[in-house]
Order: sequence, then structure tokens, then C-alpha cells
Amino acid sequence: MDKKKRKQLEKIINKEIKENTSSIEEYKQLTKPISPENSIGRVSRMDAINNKSVMEAALRKLEEKLKKLKFIKTQVYNDDFGICVKCNQEIPIGRMLIVPESRCCVNCV
Repeated sequence: MDKKKRKQLEKIINKEIKENTSSIEEYKQLTKPISPENSIGRVSRMDAINNKSVMEAALRKLEEKLKKLKFIKTQVYNDDFGICVKCNQEIPIGRMLIVPESRCCVNCV
């Protein structure tokens, strides 16, 4: 992979990190504990608890993606960057632009 593509990828990774960090902060606000003294009714409270669970799952997924993005950012200029960790073939640049944290080609996922 040439230096220009690596720079382009690094820019995309930085953008993804920034967006994920922002989304994580939003999800953290949405997953705060539901106070029992709020008079929202039993059904509404159950709905709020369910929504909180969904938001917590999304938050965990975003945090995992952010962790992978931060790791891959440290690897952009390594010689073996862009090589599938399973089959040792080059990962197409299109895949890396769409899923920059990917360490495997489409065939090995």
C-alpha cells in the first residue's frame, strides 16, 4: 500500500474515532439510571428500562469499535498493514475505507 493511501486511511480513521467518541458520549447520557421517583407510570417505566438496555448494548458495540480503531491507527504505517491476518492476502482498499478497523479480508471474516 502506498503512502498516499495510508494517509487517506489515517484521515478516515481519525474521523471515525472523532465520530465514535461523540456518539459514545451521547449514549452514556441516554443510559443513565432511571430514577424510581419519576412518575412515568409502570408501562412507561418498563419501556424506558427496555430502551436503556438497547442503548447499553449499542454503547458497548461503539466502545469496542473505538478500541479497534485506536489500535488500527497505530498500525497504519507498519509494513504488514493492509494484509489479512488469516490468509496473508492484501485487503482491498475499498474494504479498508468502509471498515477501517478490519484486519481480515471479506473472504476470511
